[in-house]
Amino acid sequence: MEQTYFRKGFGLKNEIQGALTDDYHSALVDEIRVRGYALSADDLTVRLAREFGFCYGVDRAVEYAYETRAKFPDRRIFVVGEIIHNPHVNTRLVGMGIAIIRRSAGGEFDFAVLAGDDVVILPAFGVTREDFDRLRALGCVLVDTTCGSVLNVWKRVESYARDGFTALIHGKYAHEETRATASQVTKHPGGRYLVVRDMGETRLVCDFIERGGSGADLRERFRVAASPEFDPERDLARVGVANQTTMLSSESLAIAAEVRRAVAARYGDAGVAERFRSFDTICSATQDRQDAVLKLLDGGVDVAVVIGGYNSSNTNHLAALCAERVPTFHIEDAVCILPEACVIRHKPVGAHEVVEAKDWLPEGRVTVGVTAGASTPNSKVGGVIDRIFATRGIEVVAAIG
Repeated sequence: MEQTYFRKGFGLKNEIQGALTDDYHSALVDEIRVRGYALSADDLTVRLAREFGFCYGVDRAVEYAYETRAKFPDRRIFVVGEIIHNPHVNTRLVGMGIAIIRRSAGGEFDFAVLAGDDVVILPAFGVTREDFDRLRALGCVLVDTTCGSVLNVWKRVESYARDGFTALIHGKYAHEETRATASQVTKHPGGRYLVVRDMGETRLVCDFIERGGSGADLRERFRVAASPEFDPERDLARVGVANQTTMLSSESLAIAAEVRRAVAARYGDAGVAERFRSFDTICSATQDRQDAVLKLLDGGVDVAVVIGGYNSSNTNHLAALCAERVPTFHIEDAVCILPEACVIRHKPVGAHEVVEAKDWLPEGRVTVGVTAGASTPNSKVGGVIDRIFATRGIEVVAAIG
């Protein structure tokens, strides 16, 4: 009988390494690393964060997708949604003959296109338990690239549900990872979840925990971000906090502290052990990139450029950190920079549309800090740095001598 579930790779790394290098490597980035993560020419300096770009989980997912194409050269291959939140990587997979299954107008993935002998790649974010069960029932070959850090969060929320705690998840309720995480509570009868996006929403929940109030109002406020039949009075009596792995670490920790405070205010310090649990489930790569960008800012930069998909949660949080300190431009890739016109097309923090900024690079001596989200390949970082120098009329090849 054919094996239909794979999670540990196919042992084909040597066969695909050349293609991965061609698609995602940057000699310029390698050179800047050798030079202490900085490159200067004339009065322009570009400083690169010491942790940026592809994390282990993304690297593994992309590699596994390439291996899947090599392993099944004659099969139809699909990926459930985007494998990672980077448009160029997803476009490259499509160019390799890997089709992306999109959500229908109703918000669910349409698996009607699939046949039993198709190969389906599960993305780094994972899929909901319901979607996993639907795919297994179809008999497709499943290649699971779910990140280990995501699996760690799943174990936490599943343990909360098992022990009768509601999983309060700091995340974006429509994000693939958070949807998949929330679904893990269904492993246990009566499992419950509630998703809070930020401290503002958390305080609404904490106010109810501490003082009670209208359960109907709270249910309506979180009707799309809570488990079916969510009952605030019943389900907020015991709470376990977790988070989408790519959220801002400082905010997740503050949210956990606020929930703990509310539980203590309602039930006393003695009741906290029985009614509150929390584990920091921000992935180490996300934390490393956030720490590195703060050190980059501390080292002195005048402008920050953050590279990554506009729908990438971890990239958006890097941009938010930078924007607190210096003018910041979140771009997807090098084509967003028009050197001759000194124009940059970017998405401002908190905005939904891309805008153009003229004369974005200040005159005179300037230091530009550069970082990239965990789903951004080095090739895109190198291309951006090249265009930053080109905006000053500097050829990078000459700059690295």
